[in-house]
Amino acid sequence: MRTITKRELNQQTAAVLDKVAGTDDVVVTERGKPRWRVSAVRESDTALARLEREGRYTPPASEPAPWPAAPGGPAYSTDEADALFDEMRGDH
Repeated sequence: MRTITKRELNQQTAAVLDKVAGTDDVVVTERGKPRWRVSAVRESDTALARLEREGRYTPPASEPAPWPAAPGGPAYSTDEADALFDEMRGDH
């Protein structure tokens, strides 16, 4: 996303609008702080396409990562688990 100053937009409006029509949005700054976003109207855009273009949505991966064969973490015996539960309950 390109950034321009308010003054540049004022003095070169046609050139800035050409850039907006040909590329993504343009952020206009005032005193170094982003204040406005200029974007072209895209009639065929869906809501998800617009959110993706703005960087607020990432589509899911076409092939998700596989599940692990065995979940991680410690393995407890029945006696160890019972002892942990007793300790959590305060029955010790």
